[in-house]
Amino acid sequence: MPSPYDDELHLLCLFPHDAALKGLKIRHDASPDMVAAAERLHAKGLTTLPDGGYLTSVGREAAEHAHRLNDLLHVPMAMTGT
Repeated sequence: MPSPYDDELHLLCLFPHDAALKGLKIRHDASPDMVAAAERLHAKGLTTLPDGGYLTSVGREAAEHAHRLNDLLHVPMAMTGT
């Protein structure tokens, strides 16, 4: 069963690795789940605006972890030795 955290992780992964200089704008036609996820990230202090904006310092750290987790989970099985 999908979790609201899935959408938050997805949004964090949309920020580029050099996200200090780049932000996101959640458009008015985005899915309600994405709008809600953006609002939750803002409420948690991870982004500067409820509809995206820039990552805060805590948000940049969270995005780095999200990118790393995404990279680890998408490693081809042949590379893991399993």
